[in-house]
Amino acid sequence: MPKRTKAEAEATREALLDAAEVIFLERGVSRTSLEQIARQAGMTRGAVYWHFKNKSDLFHAMLDRVKMPLRQLLDDVEDAERPRAPLESLQLAAMHALERLQSPRSRRVHTILFHCCEASSDVNILELHQRLADDCYDTMLERFEEANRTGTMIASIEPEIACRMLMSMFGGLMHDWLRDPTRYDIGDIGPRMIDTFFERIAPCTPHCTSPSQPPS
Repeated sequence: MPKRTKAEAEATREALLDAAEVIFLERGVSRTSLEQIARQAGMTRGAVYWHFKNKSDLFHAMLDRVKMPLRQLLDDVEDAERPRAPLESLQLAAMHALERLQSPRSRRVHTILFHCCEASSDVNILELHQRLADDCYDTMLERFEEANRTGTMIASIEPEIACRMLMSMFGGLMHDWLRDPTRYDIGDIGPRMIDTFFERIAPCTPHCTSPSQPPS
């Protein structure tokens, strides 16, 4: 049998991750076996173990395809010619995250993360959520502290409180919308919520629109 090329091996890995999305979404993580994922992909269980150590390894690889680290989101919205104020960067990054969440793959995987990971599954979901939240909190807090130092945020609002407020709002919005995306248009409601939050903590900040929309 000829040796597989790197491209063929990568295609196999991607097909297994695609299959995992489908089965995890249908059955939940704890009720899904690697054999079921292999069958969905039209492969053997051996193919799964060639690419992944276990179900947890496969799950994290699936999550890596859609992860939205806040530092990366902030880098994506930065303007090299015109450095942005810390709150403006956070606001644009939140808008960017909302746009990415609405892509089919991101929506599927985040639905699995929020609604299909049982506590008894092979994935330590509580630890995973905590790690993701901690990474986001540390980066976000840096921006709120900078805004506090430079006087671009209302002085009476502590950076830690602003950080928890934004994380709670965004996390709650994701959890609620992913439960039933047909109930409302997150592309409409989400940006309005984000704008309202930043207007309240920095009333002099110019109105910020989604990066995909031209300023009014």
